[in-house]
Amino acid sequence: MKLTIVFQPGEDGWIVAECPAIPGCISQGKTRDEAIANIKEAIELCIEVRKEKGWPIFADTDEVEVAL
Repeated sequence: MKLTIVFQPGEDGWIVAECPAIPGCISQGKTRDEAIANIKEAIELCIEVRKEKGWPIFADTDEVEVAL
């Protein structure tokens, strides 16, 4: 499964990684590679917990078109 990951600068130079498709699935790392490894683990754990609780795994999303 491929999921989109969004990276943003965090405090103290850390890199914050978020998976917008899974509500609340956020992690961080000192480097981009560390942030990627950590968000992969977070995704697996988030999916496991959401399944156990009977929650939907993915956020309710839609697409819109905007003019630039």
